[in-house]
Amino acid sequence: MTSSHSADRPGFVLPAKKALGQHFLHERHYIDRIVHAVDPKPGDTLVEIGPGQGAITFPLLRRHGALTAIEFDRDLIAPLTAAAQEIGTLTIVHRDVLSVDFTELAAGRKLRLVGNLPYNLSSPILFHALDHAAAIADMHFMLQKEVVDRMAAGPGSKVYGRLSVMLQAYCDIVPLFVVPPGAFSPPPKVDSAVVRMIPKDPARITVRAPERLATVVRAAFGQRRKTLRNALSTVCDVAAIEAAGIRPDMRAEQVDVADFITLANQLHAAQVEQP
Repeated sequence: MTSSHSADRPGFVLPAKKALGQHFLHERHYIDRIVHAVDPKPGDTLVEIGPGQGAITFPLLRRHGALTAIEFDRDLIAPLTAAAQEIGTLTIVHRDVLSVDFTELAAGRKLRLVGNLPYNLSSPILFHALDHAAAIADMHFMLQKEVVDRMAAGPGSKVYGRLSVMLQAYCDIVPLFVVPPGAFSPPPKVDSAVVRMIPKDPARITVRAPERLATVVRAAFGQRRKTLRNALSTVCDVAAIEAAGIRPDMRAEQVDVADFITLANQLHAAQVEQP
């Protein structure tokens, strides 16, 4: 990522690699809006996923003074390091983000994650971050707008699905603004959007068995047109669905997050109580 204004140029321009899903942000207006949304404060631990050519990296570094960046593309590491020397302290972790232990990286502090995520890896990265939610204060991600719509969707929406339920069970999801294709180089074929994710306080998370919830939600949405009676037939019986206060003739897209959690918790409790 690189800014279109000379003040924020990293001093290098490398072609985007299609295989890595790279689309470098260059429109200053949207860069400023992202930095404003993040609004780093003294003492924050900022971690950027995929700094690219530094469009968001350098403005954040000027504002905050220190930043850790996770970058997989080896060709970007030396230019980023050199360009950051006169701006602030940039620590680059040369790894696939899915192999990074955010809890270990946090070292007892809360991370603030930022990133223009590659479209082909956005969902795996979101679920990976979710695994470390206890070590994360908030996340500001640029994603395909369609993904942000799914993340924030509620019951009854055509795009409400597994991603909606699993993320909303653990985080508050706040869509912020849309970013058009022309703000990137090369331009993607779809609109993007910036979203804020705030992990819920543990006291607000009612999930008792994360793996059980994941199993229930995956089965429920695996065959969206089927009623829960049929879609969940391999997971639980009709009595269990009714015991959770859910009608077996409903489809997954009609069931809210709290009810999915109730069902998963009850199934977990029943298993624990078995002799």
